[in-house]
Amino acid sequence: MIYKRSSELFKTAKDYIPGGVNSPVRAFKSVGGTPIFASEALGAYVYDEDGNKYIDYISSWGPMILGHAHKKVINAISETAKKGTSFGMPTSLETDLAKLALSMVSGMDKIRFVNSGTEACMSAIRLARGFTKKDKIVKFSGCYHGHSDSFLIQAGSGVVTFGTPNSPGVTQGTAKDTLIAPYNNLKFVERLIENNINEIAAIIIEPVAGNMGCIVPKDGFIEGLRVLCDKNDILLIFDEVMTGFRLACGGAQELLGVNADIVTYGKVIGGGLPVGAFASRNEIMKELSPEGSVYQAGTLSGNPLAMSAGIATLTELKENNGIYKSLEEKSLYLEKEMIKVLEKTSLDFKINRLGSMISLHFTSDDVIDFETAQKGNNDKFKKYFHGMLKEGIYLPPSAFESYFLNDALSYSDIDFTINALTKVLKSF
Repeated sequence: MIYKRSSELFKTAKDYIPGGVNSPVRAFKSVGGTPIFASEALGAYVYDEDGNKYIDYISSWGPMILGHAHKKVINAISETAKKGTSFGMPTSLETDLAKLALSMVSGMDKIRFVNSGTEACMSAIRLARGFTKKDKIVKFSGCYHGHSDSFLIQAGSGVVTFGTPNSPGVTQGTAKDTLIAPYNNLKFVERLIENNINEIAAIIIEPVAGNMGCIVPKDGFIEGLRVLCDKNDILLIFDEVMTGFRLACGGAQELLGVNADIVTYGKVIGGGLPVGAFASRNEIMKELSPEGSVYQAGTLSGNPLAMSAGIATLTELKENNGIYKSLEEKSLYLEKEMIKVLEKTSLDFKINRLGSMISLHFTSDDVIDFETAQKGNNDKFKKYFHGMLKEGIYLPPSAFESYFLNDALSYSDIDFTINALTKVLKSF
């Protein structure tokens, strides 16, 4: 692989953009080397500025579930763009996507569109606090809900301590209202609630985590959170920015059989365009401005291009539910073939998977939370990542990110990937 053009573009970008990127993981800091600058993509493949072709296992971090440049999505965007790209006024497209999305998920009566997953989660927390008249929230180590101040908090020194900021610019005042628990540890959450009686507005969680690799909830964990929330008048918020409309038509709620009080969406709901959303029951959503006093607004919210892309994507998923079966079968095939290759080596490894989300960890321990995810051998991951990149496989450039498969991926693509893995592991 030749990366001359990407190297030049990165060098120039750093003169004008902090770190040369507009989202940190793109900078390859976790794996080293120069980031790849994409020029175009089609189906399961992405092409860089040097003309290199890669089988894509990030799918723009989730939204391209149908594959890149899907004809129905592109046509919808194109036809809408001819009529105008933004009005600052209501459009029927917003209602159309709202009706469609709500028809696919359970327990939600109304939905509000925003511009990103970060904005959706930030707004959901504000709504939960406004509805419950309580200030504190519980989040889980390793779960990422965007870069809003309330979420950039790391664990304190014990169960009764508050979190502490893990980014400059986040105040101690904000941190004191965020309580941190380990993922998959229900007893810890119980103790947090006991030590903060009638003070917790909401528990927010990625029901299937994707930001410490793919972490699947233990049996009873999500169900237990639902029970704790019901007993203590706490709202349960599912961050389904990654899992919504990806793991099933109704997202993680459907797959896990547990309903949340508020659900946030992004990625798939916008077909790859910048969009997010949060949904809930009528009694909660009526607190939202302009009906209620909890304020939230956005000039580009409900952007017609994003709405049309979302309608095209969700319509395809709803009308062709076999896509989920296809993705499950392909993902399972990838997992089994990876295990066959890895078992022939002396490497310690664990593979986590649920649906079309999967991750490889170079560790002998089961990866069930952020602490166990951190035990992975990052030096081996770096070697693995760059080795696969040279073979034409684009994986997440971080050991703490899930892969996202898309439906355009073929079995021959997966076989090519496995052959590449076999070749790369010979150098370990």
